[in-house]
Amino acid sequence: MNLIRTASRAATAAALAAALSAGSVHGAAAESPTDRTSKAHRLNQTADDGGWSGEGLSLTPADNAAVDAFYDRATKAEQTISPQVQAAARISRADVIGFDHRLKSPDSLKRKVATSLKEHPGQEVNEALAEIKDSVRYTLQWPDDRYAQGVTVASAVLSAWGNDSTKWSNTWARGKGYKAINSAWLAPSSQHLFEVQFHTPASKNAQEVTHKLYEEQRLPTTSPERARELQAQQDAIFAAVPVPPGAEHLTAPAPVPVG
Repeated sequence: MNLIRTASRAATAAALAAALSAGSVHGAAAESPTDRTSKAHRLNQTADDGGWSGEGLSLTPADNAAVDAFYDRATKAEQTISPQVQAAARISRADVIGFDHRLKSPDSLKRKVATSLKEHPGQEVNEALAEIKDSVRYTLQWPDDRYAQGVTVASAVLSAWGNDSTKWSNTWARGKGYKAINSAWLAPSSQHLFEVQFHTPASKNAQEVTHKLYEEQRLPTTSPERARELQAQQDAIFAAVPVPPGAEHLTAPAPVPVG
């Protein structure tokens, strides 16, 4: 059994090296992560005292500085994570969707942290940041007939490269609501969490159509009645998404033994 595992890991490593040497997958951004980081910081306006506010939310100067530092760590981690995700996409024949937006913007991070702090009085900023799994995020997509195999291969490649699966949310079997697989991984070199969503064209389209509804629903100013109405609209859109064969049975890959 150990010999088989060793051979499997060697084969995976060879496939990864071949994928990387072949170049990045279609859809990679022409703009460098460094350029995007600089531009994002220019667009992120802070208060005179170093704090942040927006959409009825706010961060103290200290909390704002902590989020900025977290964002800087995310931009550095992305540089080693992206080549691995691109290789997994190439090997599994996936389309990479929205690669230009692989880094969550500073303002989006701040809104998320500020919302968490507001909803959980007494929570520390580092506790809120530890819950963020999508500061670096990717979407891989396959047609329905290749979805199950594609997810299995891509997730196995990520695992074989030493990324630990920390979250695997498969919602294909749900009677209503969002349909896809959202996974989170801990990168071995940076110890930074990143998200990979596994979609079909129909489920990705539904996600995009419902995005504005979801954004309104999550605002602290949205009333419970309006939130229920928005959820019902999202449920109706996702109900029309076909479930790919075998998708509801897909699970996270088992950890690859070391040595």
